[in-house]
Amino acid sequence: MEFRCRLGTAAGQVIEGVYVAPSEAHLRRELEDKGLHVLALTPRGGVQGFSIGRRKIRRDEFLIFNQELATLLKAGMPLVQSLDILRQRLTNPVFKAVLDDVHEKVRGGTALSDAFTAHADLFPGVYTASLVAGERSGSLDTVLRRFVTYSKVIDTVRKKTFSAMLYPAILTVLAVVLVGIIVVKVVPAFSGFYESFDQELPLITRIIVAVSDVVRANLIVLTAALIGGGVFFATWVKRPGQRARFDRVLLKLPVVGAIAHKFATSQIARTLAALVGGGIPLVNALDTAATSTGNRHLGDELRVVAERVREGRGFAQTLLERHVMPDVAIKMIEVGESTGALQEMLTSLADFYDEDVETEVSRFVTLVEPVMLVFMGVVIAGVVLALYMPLFQLSTVVGR
Repeated sequence: MEFRCRLGTAAGQVIEGVYVAPSEAHLRRELEDKGLHVLALTPRGGVQGFSIGRRKIRRDEFLIFNQELATLLKAGMPLVQSLDILRQRLTNPVFKAVLDDVHEKVRGGTALSDAFTAHADLFPGVYTASLVAGERSGSLDTVLRRFVTYSKVIDTVRKKTFSAMLYPAILTVLAVVLVGIIVVKVVPAFSGFYESFDQELPLITRIIVAVSDVVRANLIVLTAALIGGGVFFATWVKRPGQRARFDRVLLKLPVVGAIAHKFATSQIARTLAALVGGGIPLVNALDTAATSTGNRHLGDELRVVAERVREGRGFAQTLLERHVMPDVAIKMIEVGESTGALQEMLTSLADFYDEDVETEVSRFVTLVEPVMLVFMGVVIAGVVLALYMPLFQLSTVVGR
């Protein structure tokens, strides 16, 4: 496989190039043995092996596989035989094809971590790093169980956050759709009736009618503009470096930014705890955590932290300088670093921020729901009032 690498030399120079190696883990070890610091390493030209439609493996299926593999290994079953048993039970053609390849490589003498690294586009970096830790320590089953626990906790927090934000999102969509129907369908029916009036319409009614006329006359253009804006944004975010800029802006937003920062902090802390607890050096754990976090901006900052720690700087102090985590989190890490209990402190930190995120999201939703309902009521009531005000005036004139 070919990899495009960005490396730092002992003299402080940064070099880039393309290197050939059987796996990413093998290349990393080879470069580190030469005294080079890996700043960035990405496969070139995709991953070799399979091209089965849209390659995807469900998370629940992957976690069940790891649970079963850990159970078989703990029972004393050899690794090759365990893989052979599990691959025959799979129904997902993508996962089965990948596991067939992993089985053949492991049977041929390749390390399990290297065999999975050959399909790095399908598996998180923390998984292959955990496999390396398990192979080094000789406790692969324990590391696999730790990875399953880690994944379940991350998924639980993500699902709770998504579920809490779902209702406000539905309210927003309903409000937009309802107002759109009124403007496009209801207002034109009233405006035709208003034309028979001999009096000037109220200002708010004239505004609603004018907006309706503009929207109906340019409906195709407005729809195309919205779709084009969405496509442009999706394309822009995928460009190198733009996702990190967007994530940086996201962190600065009121309320939402604080929640996103705390969630990313929890994810980083739990990833580091899982890797450090498995025997992975802190610098390598930081590199893996940088690729695993969902916020690209914090991931880039974490890579800088890894480089500074590799140079001998303090972990907590570097985190403070780069503003990767909140001050409370950094103080907790500083205590863990000074007492030699970094893994335990990172786990406690992740648990703390998981609870904090859940509390913040619940509080945010509790505030947003009534605000959204009031906003919807005011908007709809205003539109309805604007439509019926001319009728009220007409009835007054007729009554006289």
